Formats: sequence, C-alpha cells, structure tokens
Amino acid sequence: QVQLVESGGGSVQAGGSLRLSCVVSGSRYSNYCMGWFREAPGKEREGVAALETGRGSTWYVDSVKGRFTISRGNAKNTMYLQMNSLKPEDTAMYYCAAAGGQCIYGLQEIGYAYWGQGTQVTVSS
Repeated sequence: QVQLVESGGGSVQAGGSLRLSCVVSGSRYSNYCMGWFREAPGKEREGVAALETGRGSTWYVDSVKGRFTISRGNAKNTMYLQMNSLKPEDTAMYYCAAAGGQCIYGLQEIGYAYWGQGTQVTVSS
C-alpha cells in the first residue's frame, strides 16, 4: 500500500522560509509524478508545484513562481518543497500527492492517486 507522509510545516512571519518534505513508501514505481497541493479555509484545493521524476519536468502555479522550488531528494522516494519569501496568502494546509509514471495532468488533482495527510503552513504578517 502506497503511503505519503509530509513534514516541515509550521508558522513563520512574512518573508520567511520553510521546507516541506514528503516521503513515499510502499510503491512499486521507479518514476513518479509528485505534486504539492494546498487548501486554505474557504478556498478550493489548488496545485502548487509538480515534478515528474523520470524527466525532471516541473510545473508551478503562477502565484509561487520564483519563490517555491520543488525537488527530489537523493533517496528517490523523497520530495521537497522549498518555500521562500512566504506571504500570508500562502497560509494553507499543504498536501503531498503522487502517481506512478508521468505527470499527464500537471497540477490537476485528477492526475494523482495517492495523498498524504497534510501539513499546516501559517504565515503571519
């Protein structure tokens, strides 16, 4: 059974940084589409960043371009989201998601079969 576990959330002031981690276990895939999504109170969940581990392709929502970086760890089952220059509007529950193979749907939820439990990020002004 595939499991995803996120860590690294917390509370920071605007302009600060956080790094989220996601570890995938129980998967038989050699390559993944791995993504980060976030859901703020009263808003729909949105895709933030995605990484196709086979080709190294990445996707970002416009609001985080230049501030967030998605990357893969040395351990192939680990993914990171480095978040710099955080803003109060980045406050949300952040979820790690994964699917085997290619990122056919980019930042759309339909492309992801496996989800973590979420980690809270709070940015104060």
